[in-house]
Amino acid sequence: MDRAPPNKKPYHHGGLREALVQAGIDILTEGGLSSFTLRECARRAGVSHAAPKNHFPTVEHLKAEIGARGFEQMQRELAAAADAAPSPSAEGRLLAMGAAYVRFATANPAAYQMMFRDQDSFERTPHYSAAAEAAWTQLEEAVAAVIGAERPDVEARAAHAFALVHGFASLIIDGRLPPGLGTDAVIAQSLASLPAALRGLGTA
Repeated sequence: MDRAPPNKKPYHHGGLREALVQAGIDILTEGGLSSFTLRECARRAGVSHAAPKNHFPTVEHLKAEIGARGFEQMQRELAAAADAAPSPSAEGRLLAMGAAYVRFATANPAAYQMMFRDQDSFERTPHYSAAAEAAWTQLEEAVAAVIGAERPDVEARAAHAFALVHGFASLIIDGRLPPGLGTDAVIAQSLASLPAALRGLGTA
């Protein structure tokens, strides 16, 4: 009967999938994409370099999982912000969601990076595709509540709102705004005219 060598025990990692995701987030936070590999994630998780293949066939699958979880976390935070908005009106809820979007992005730059990187590749993974679609639906519903769900251009106006908050968040993350312009007060001021702009967008 074969026996394991002395001091060698079969390795079992009951939470390997979660450990790999966390390792990936840590790597992105510390060094960006240049150092992001399945081998490095495996090393940090304490497993062989082949072990991640059981959960993530390629490094793109792991990146997509990080992106999907980012979308899901963002949805939860935006929903909570809308429910806690100072004004319960549709406009107040939308503005609270916009500010929460920027806060989420700047607080979670690693996940945020994966949410919007190489989407054509990521959308081949069902989890990422579903999470991204749900996040977009959340935005469309918030915009429709402001301008009227019967409007035929809800999607275009949702894209306008997205461009504003996404651009603002990206500028802050990339350090391209002058000091002091990334504060909550400035963000709120920048978003204040959004509901009126959405209603008037494209009208003569």
